[in-house]
Amino acid sequence: MKVCVGKTMNILVTGGAGFIGFHVAKALLDRGDHVIIVDDFNDYYDPQLKEDRIKALGDSNFKLYRQDISDFKEMENIFKENQIDKICHLAAQAGVRYSIDHPLSYESNNGRGTLVILEMARHFNVKDVVFASSSSVYGGNKKVPFSESDVVDNPVSLYAATKKYDELMAYTYHHLYGLNCTGLRFFTVYGPFGRPDMALFKFVKAITEDQPIDVYNHGNMKRDFTYIDNITSGVLAAIDKPFPYEVINLGNNRTVELHYFIELIEKDLGKEAKKNMMDMQPGDVLETHADIEKAKSLLGYNPGNDVEEGIKKFIDWYKEYYSIE
Repeated sequence: MKVCVGKTMNILVTGGAGFIGFHVAKALLDRGDHVIIVDDFNDYYDPQLKEDRIKALGDSNFKLYRQDISDFKEMENIFKENQIDKICHLAAQAGVRYSIDHPLSYESNNGRGTLVILEMARHFNVKDVVFASSSSVYGGNKKVPFSESDVVDNPVSLYAATKKYDELMAYTYHHLYGLNCTGLRFFTVYGPFGRPDMALFKFVKAITEDQPIDVYNHGNMKRDFTYIDNITSGVLAAIDKPFPYEVINLGNNRTVELHYFIELIEKDLGKEAKKNMMDMQPGDVLETHADIEKAKSLLGYNPGNDVEEGIKKFIDWYKEYYSIE
């Protein structure tokens, strides 16, 4: 398998103003690649955070397009203007719970958006595509840890269904047109510049503002929390080492109980949380746990950063970003 190392590349990063996209774009820029960012800066959460992520890239060697990836003509213009070597497709409408109430945005962004990207790759002869999938595709699978060989035909949220759809479309384009497509199933990513709709961000914000936090299923849940630096290293490894078609878990291979997760936040903030104990939410699952042997074997993936360290890093960033003493 050919590994693209040492050669400066022009890499398209969709969703480059998003949480994972920003960190991937920064890592690519730091190593000397040219990056073309496409992001629509939508208002799913405060767009100012997205603006500040772009500012944090500084005067690096990147181009920014404020564009919706589902717009075929506009994306075609971007590909005509740039010689793109590889695609890292991270743009998507995120959120399991949000998909319950806003299903049409998932069809447009995650379905059509991914299809447009694959069409661009096909027509502009970009052979290598890395794209974001999700641990959500495993649905309510009882066998843990979740392995890429598991059957994932029973999604429990529309978000999960669209991510499975993305994997199927990518396989089809690999089969028909010879595209190299690697789908990365991310497991509960967290860290600095994270998404405000994610549990860590929401909990820290609420606790610092003396507001109660919603604890679903009365805290009886487990998650495979994965620090952003690990995800970034896995994404770059996938960009550098194309495969004909693969789906690969990127997680931490350690489950953390929600009660313990909250205890760590309380400890680092020096403040006890007020808790609203809630029932299980529709579309949610009791546990996620990544089998990462495939990532280790194919990508040399080796996650570090225990959740104890990762939460502290996030809280340090949060306090600095929001000027909290």
